[in-house]
Amino acid sequence: MIVKRESGTGRSGRRGWRALLGVVFAFGLAALTPLQAQAAPMESASYGNLPNEGLYPEQTSCSGSFYQPNVPGGATKTAVYAGRTITLKYFYSPGCGSFARIENAPQGCAAHSNRLTDSSTVWVLETVDPGIDYAYTKVINNLDGRLSKAVLFCDNQRLAETAWY
Repeated sequence: MIVKRESGTGRSGRRGWRALLGVVFAFGLAALTPLQAQAAPMESASYGNLPNEGLYPEQTSCSGSFYQPNVPGGATKTAVYAGRTITLKYFYSPGCGSFARIENAPQGCAAHSNRLTDSSTVWVLETVDPGIDYAYTKVINNLDGRLSKAVLFCDNQRLAETAWY
């Protein structure tokens, strides 16, 4: 009597490799997929020329060190729009700059950061994505004597803003 032994290169071996490749492919796709919805930011032409501009706060070396400073009139403002009380917050880090965040906001609203220059205002904004009720901007560099502020817009209406800081 002759007994055939499975060498591992037959049908079951190929299924194992296919399964492994399928798992690797799925993890690869998951790694390329953002963890949260992120609207495409909009910005002025001269935004991004200074250090940390073009980065979200958690992408900077200052991640975790942003705080709400003592802005004249307050670093937090509220506005009522579409039956919601929306909160605008201004955050700052002395090593990186500032950013704006809005909370409890419907689609059509945007967090907006401005920076003064000698000749114009540089800005960056982020809109609220479907399925979430907040947005926050990338960092705007208001270091070395530059001033910035946070603004809340909903459907192109300026609803709240902080003072320059």
